[in-house]
Amino acid sequence: MKLKHSRELHCPRLNRILPIATSLGLLAIVLLAPGCGGGGSHSAAYTTSGGRPPYATDPVCNAVALPAVSIPSLQVAAQTRNVFVPPTSRETQEDLGYRVHTNHVISLGSVSPALGGANGYAPAKIAQAYGVGSYPLGGSGAIAIVDAYNYPTALADFNTFASSFGLPTEPSTNILASTNQVLQMVYATGKQPVNNGGWSQEMAIDIEWAHAMAPGAKIYLVEAATSSFSDIVAAIRVAKALPGVKQVSTSFGGTETSCYYVNYDAAFTQPGVVFFSASGDSAAARLYPALSSNVVSVGGTTLATDTLGAWVSESVWADMGCGPSAHEPRPVFQDGYYSKIGLYRGGVDICAVADPNTGVAVYDSYAYQGFQGWFVAGGTSVACPIVAGIVNASGKAFSSSQDFNKKLYSLAGSSSVHAITSGSAGPYKAGSPWSFATGVGTPNGLAAGL
Repeated sequence: MKLKHSRELHCPRLNRILPIATSLGLLAIVLLAPGCGGGGSHSAAYTTSGGRPPYATDPVCNAVALPAVSIPSLQVAAQTRNVFVPPTSRETQEDLGYRVHTNHVISLGSVSPALGGANGYAPAKIAQAYGVGSYPLGGSGAIAIVDAYNYPTALADFNTFASSFGLPTEPSTNILASTNQVLQMVYATGKQPVNNGGWSQEMAIDIEWAHAMAPGAKIYLVEAATSSFSDIVAAIRVAKALPGVKQVSTSFGGTETSCYYVNYDAAFTQPGVVFFSASGDSAAARLYPALSSNVVSVGGTTLATDTLGAWVSESVWADMGCGPSAHEPRPVFQDGYYSKIGLYRGGVDICAVADPNTGVAVYDSYAYQGFQGWFVAGGTSVACPIVAGIVNASGKAFSSSQDFNKKLYSLAGSSSVHAITSGSAGPYKAGSPWSFATGVGTPNGLAAGL
């Protein structure tokens, strides 16, 4: 028997004992073995017999006081930066340890772009900036988007966006039909959730921009009953098992706790599926699941292109989440950066455009907080589906998120990624070939899934 979970990478003692214990029916006893996250003593770090640099032991789910929520940087800066932060993107004290929030913001300087997104980046411009081929791109299989609550105008809005940019539309009038080839909505519980305007904005960004980068892939929109972590994870389990799914994009998050890793990390695994998660929209915030070793952590940049759309430069978006986890041990794919990262998982892995002042065009007709129709969106909720779509369009196959990240980190410092060398988010500065604030950089072509 072999554990189907990333924890086996971090617990060699358990890996050695487990086959013997299983044959004796002693699995429950082994899970309490000291130093393996099961309630025994825990050393600060250890080196494996294979010679890995020191890394932290597995987190333990303890009933400890959660930290006080500080006002996210974007909320403080919203008035001066001309940005709207929807209520669903603001974490409250009551959310901690219980529910997730969205990671999108809206530019108030260009809330009504002309048809085609003249005041926000259009899909062809993003594809050109990231060097991923002539537009429209390819794509195959399916991308699953997981969000909470219900988006009542999803089908009409998706088709408005798609037709505006010459992308495939969904001809079916039933968004729930399993025979749909372009867009299908799935209720995670089998029952329609209640409508929610903030989450509808999030879903519009997610489905439209995953489709924009991989128009040949089917998009599943999987709706969780609520934004509680338990409901969200239930939706993840539904999404990853849907036919043809190669990528799962999750643009939500919550301040990390040890219990999230212990209770939910295994949900972000499925053979042949890569999970992507937005790193957050508050400077240096550290969110789950973005810091899970079972996901690709996606941060954000400020993007500059020329008038034709060619990439000119990128810098760290000052309001992106990033930094070392306080709980998750450093995974194998980050061992090469031990001197920078330390014992714990570091985020982010890769970035894409997220600054709302260099944001993307989105269409959502479900009126909310004075917004209806075209608007310009930012946040790592934009970056996440863009990267997931680009990976799908590459046509490359990966056995897991960790398999993808292993290949991604091998490209650090190469021409397959744009190096980001300016800007910072909180105390974390840009850097190449890797930094907390940039990961390995941003996509530059379709090499190895980029």
